[in-house]
Amino acid sequence: MDYVDQRVAQLASAVHTSTTALFTPLNAVILSALLYAAYAFLLRASPHPITLPREQPAVVFTTFTPRTLLPYNGENNMPVYLAVRGRVFNVTPGRNFYGPGGPYANFAGRDASRGLACSSFDEDMLTKDLDGPLDTLSDLGPAELDTLRGWEERFEDKYLVVGRLVAAGEEREEDWKGIGN
Repeated sequence: MDYVDQRVAQLASAVHTSTTALFTPLNAVILSALLYAAYAFLLRASPHPITLPREQPAVVFTTFTPRTLLPYNGENNMPVYLAVRGRVFNVTPGRNFYGPGGPYANFAGRDASRGLACSSFDEDMLTKDLDGPLDTLSDLGPAELDTLRGWEERFEDKYLVVGRLVAAGEEREEDWKGIGN
């Protein structure tokens, strides 16, 4: 046997001996203790229990009148709803904008269609007679209707439709047909 073959045989024997030496009962006990310590350290109970965010209650599609929509203005822990062209949107996630103290707070709990179309926050843009007919918006021009469509698309992308706004006395199931048209 030449020198290279002897050296390879010595190395193979040394590798076999060292790997055999790694798997001793003492090393197994030490490895187990280290794994348990790592497990206990990384996965131990936190001082504060983990709390998951509360799920919002399910929203049922509802027919609103201007009077029944009014309480949904974000006050008294109520959600924030507003109507645009007959559809009622839950804008509660945007409470900073549409809720009490927000820049669009006067639209909360109301039909915001005319105000959004005219880019006006004036009180005269809101429905005065809560028991009267809804605003038909028939006197709006093409530019105002385009502005309103832009707002409507924004609400459709961000918020859930939770109902339909109808005039007082029209709260029938038939009014649900055609929602979104």
